[in-house]
Amino acid sequence: MTRDFHDTTLGVTDARPRNGPTLKRELGPWDLTAIGINQVIGGAVFAMPAVVAARVGAWSPWFIVAVGFASLLIAASFAEVSSRFTATGGPYLYTREAFGRFTAFEVGWMQWFTRVASWASVINVLVASLGFYWPSLTAGPTRLALLTAIIAALALINILGIQQSAWTVNALTIGKLVPIALFIIVGLPAVQMARLHPVQALSFSSASATALLLVYTFGGYEVIPVPAGEAKDPRRAVPFALITTILVVTVVFVLAQVVALGTLPDLPASKTPLADASAILMGATGAAVITLGAVLSTLGNNMGQALSGSRTLFALAEQGDLPAFFARVSRRFRTPVNAIVCTAAVSLVLAATGTFVSMAAASAMSRLVMYLATCAATLQFRRRSFDARVPEATTRVPFGPVIPLAAMAIVVAILAGATPDQKLGGIVTLAVGAGLFGVAVLTRTTR
Repeated sequence: MTRDFHDTTLGVTDARPRNGPTLKRELGPWDLTAIGINQVIGGAVFAMPAVVAARVGAWSPWFIVAVGFASLLIAASFAEVSSRFTATGGPYLYTREAFGRFTAFEVGWMQWFTRVASWASVINVLVASLGFYWPSLTAGPTRLALLTAIIAALALINILGIQQSAWTVNALTIGKLVPIALFIIVGLPAVQMARLHPVQALSFSSASATALLLVYTFGGYEVIPVPAGEAKDPRRAVPFALITTILVVTVVFVLAQVVALGTLPDLPASKTPLADASAILMGATGAAVITLGAVLSTLGNNMGQALSGSRTLFALAEQGDLPAFFARVSRRFRTPVNAIVCTAAVSLVLAATGTFVSMAAASAMSRLVMYLATCAATLQFRRRSFDARVPEATTRVPFGPVIPLAAMAIVVAILAGATPDQKLGGIVTLAVGAGLFGVAVLTRTTR
């Protein structure tokens, strides 16, 4: 198969399966920003203050600032490379043009793998949260029925249209941010400043483990470029959303940590730190509001997984690396219906069987592979030999190669500090991807 480099490979034109309808461009910069914030601020923020404080105590706000800055370096590389593309795919698409089909397939496979595993994981957190009030929801046929209903509802919203998906993500993002904002506004005046003064010495092991944990907590913004084929002006909107997401999330995480640290006695011992601190600050009503925020947060994260996971599967098929079946776009709704249904079905199986637990280590490493590939692609596209094939970036990272190289160094350091289980899981996932690529090569037909 031959393909013009100025067709959908680069995303210079609209994403278009052969002789079929195109995806509908509806997403604006703030829609993409909501997708990013929604993915980063998941359920973890409601428990994170206690976990981080247990490791590094009053140093924790400074660690969040540092990791936020490191994430900004990676996001800046994403912003530059994404400003060259207009089609669906994100890191998979960038890697395909920069390093070829095999490397891209591995990245795309890990993109999709991360999304379905995360969706299965987070929806179980949602069910567990609801089970606090209705214990019968957490076991047996009732649990399966609830999982099926939630996943089917999110899939249906995705099928009905990208605008409907955007409205849902926007509403759930606001729904999670309002309780957190209330917690911060009420809590800041009550902070006891003495609790914010670091007194403990830090060991290298606790510092590195905390940094690794926070990098994963900040993860999720890499989904922003994935639905670029449904954005109105992706070469400008995607970079804006990437940078804005990291800035907003860093501020929210730091302020939430400061309030929890400064108002909740024995923060490290709390399992629900934001709810416990809210109970002190605002009574039972405050705790209930934060609990509702946690439920909306996990639900919003599920919606984001459905959106980005299905678009990754669509991109793999659109570029010819999976059967064209997955690239089918609904004539009525202009959405990748088969990719949406397949992604939802796999996530349901993983969620219902608990298989996602065994995939957790591998999915954590998968995200780092995407980061590394995208940062490397940023440098690759700057080479003169790519000028004729890849449009000029509308967003350019300053200081030459310094920021992409620094971002790559950060990712490599995190990879080196991963646990043996995480490393093994990542290697196995890459090996599975290589096997799938081999099958795709053997069965591929001329399109």
